[in-house]
Amino acid sequence: MTRRALPGKGPRHGLSALTYAMHPHILPPMPTQPQPPEAPVTVSPVISAAYLTAPLQDLEAWTRYFRDAEIPVLSRTAQELEGLRADEDNVDASTLAEVIEVDPLMTLKLLAHVAGKRRPGTFTETESVTTSLVMMGITPFFRSFGPQPTIEARLHDQPDALEGLRALLLRAERAAQFAMGFAVHRGDTDVGVIRLAAFLHDFAEMLMWCHAPTLQRQIAEAQHVDPGLRTAAVQRSVLNMDLDDLRQTLMKLWHLPELLVRISDNRHADQPIVRNVLLAVRLARHTMHGWDNPALPDDIDDIARLLNALPRVALAFVHKIDHAV
Repeated sequence: MTRRALPGKGPRHGLSALTYAMHPHILPPMPTQPQPPEAPVTVSPVISAAYLTAPLQDLEAWTRYFRDAEIPVLSRTAQELEGLRADEDNVDASTLAEVIEVDPLMTLKLLAHVAGKRRPGTFTETESVTTSLVMMGITPFFRSFGPQPTIEARLHDQPDALEGLRALLLRAERAAQFAMGFAVHRGDTDVGVIRLAAFLHDFAEMLMWCHAPTLQRQIAEAQHVDPGLRTAAVQRSVLNMDLDDLRQTLMKLWHLPELLVRISDNRHADQPIVRNVLLAVRLARHTMHGWDNPALPDDIDDIARLLNALPRVALAFVHKIDHAV
């Protein structure tokens, strides 16, 4: 197929909540309303992490490992949660959600915890951070989630891995925004869970950066040398399993909401709601370093079909979404 060149893309304007969270030295704009005095916060200490340096045997072995593995969060998330803990009487679900829902790993921890507390036979599922917090309650949340371990502390001696993880977190944010934009355009009634599915789509890779940075770096380097390598093939070569399979297995093991699990499954790409998520993730991955990736014309054609629009209209639409990130 002859690939068309796409217009160049300049740097995105503005900084998002997740950008501030991952770069604490960058201060966000001062609030316009008076704020209460800041409470002292607990900062996660530097820890000596034990990393996996050799692949486990298969998907089952990786699943056993990650089933109970520590999930660190962004240091800013940990700090803000401790500030809210000190002012618990004035905290509500919306206040907590604003801190949690910009951090995919903290979001994952909360959803898995709430799902694990559901009684057998209960069909009520929480498909958002806010509804999970409402169901759980503020005091039980702080009782269940003490001071959180952080990715910065865990990867303090792995600067390349920390950089790789931060890039992946930013990619997750952009994927979530693309997915939400597509869903709104399509008039989908499940916009929130579609956005969440895109935001959490690569959580298995995030965990791999935290627990097996050497192995994840091998994958990243192989793809850098040969961008044409299929991601799943490289993962199977290095890890003895596919991270998409690990994601789906862990989501089911942790009893995450059925709709969230289903629309995160690449094997159901024939369904529009699943294509919505996958195309958003693809677009975010292919535009990480600019808008000149040779795979982009095919991405835009597929997005145009999803949105029932002309390719040039779809291209303008995704640029508009990206400027808002």
